[in-house]
Amino acid sequence: MPTIRKDILIDASPEQVWDAIQDVGAVHYRLVPGYTENTIMNGHERTLLLPNGGRVRELIISIDETERRMAYAVKEGKMPLVHHQASFQVFPHNQNETKLVWITDFLPEQLTTEIQARVTRGAEVMKQTIEAEAQRNQQ
Repeated sequence: MPTIRKDILIDASPEQVWDAIQDVGAVHYRLVPGYTENTIMNGHERTLLLPNGGRVRELIISIDETERRMAYAVKEGKMPLVHHQASFQVFPHNQNETKLVWITDFLPEQLTTEIQARVTRGAEVMKQTIEAEAQRNQQ
């Protein structure tokens, strides 16, 4: 099973990064605005509404405050996934930086190039969004 690991260095405190990650119903404005238009929560299920009219249904598996880790799995979407599970975990890094580790496991292997591109782009947008929010909170 392929695994993609993305380490994202973010110019914000671990508390600020964790606050955005654990806010699972606010993906569309706290993590990837423009990438998602809205987030609908129904218990542990999250539906991301995409700009092109698409939807991705996810299951929130875990929100661990102690470890600052959130895990989720895609249940339904446009991609022909057989399996998908991912997690975010927040770690202190240097004095005023945070390392956000995003790990994604999936099948089939043929989707590796597409999922890698989505993770890379998603990581860029998350970094920019969280850093902008941290800057606003400092002012």
